[in-house]
Amino acid sequence: MAEAKAYAVIKSGGQQFRVSPGSRISIQKFEGEPGSEIVFSEVMMHSAGGEQAPKIGTPLLSGVKVTGKVVAQEKGPKVLIYKKTRRTGYTKKQGHRQNLTRVLIESISA
Repeated sequence: MAEAKAYAVIKSGGQQFRVSPGSRISIQKFEGEPGSEIVFSEVMMHSAGGEQAPKIGTPLLSGVKVTGKVVAQEKGPKVLIYKKTRRTGYTKKQGHRQNLTRVLIESISA
């Protein structure tokens, strides 16, 4: 039977991510050069793996933090916005690309 990996659920930019050491995530733009360290202190759930039950915060856990390293600053896929008013000939097409930060999760400390 395979051993369960440690994981945590973190909150960043209004979104929640399930992360484990070695995983890569794309979060909303976070200031930092590639190679700099980020500490996520808003941890909602933590599991050390194995037979232990996961710890669940109400809503956050204290004393648990997740550290990561900025890999790149990039843009997400293009999202098209199309507006139209019928019978008047009004159309408007606009595109948007969200700024994202790619992060490599290094460790979870409890």
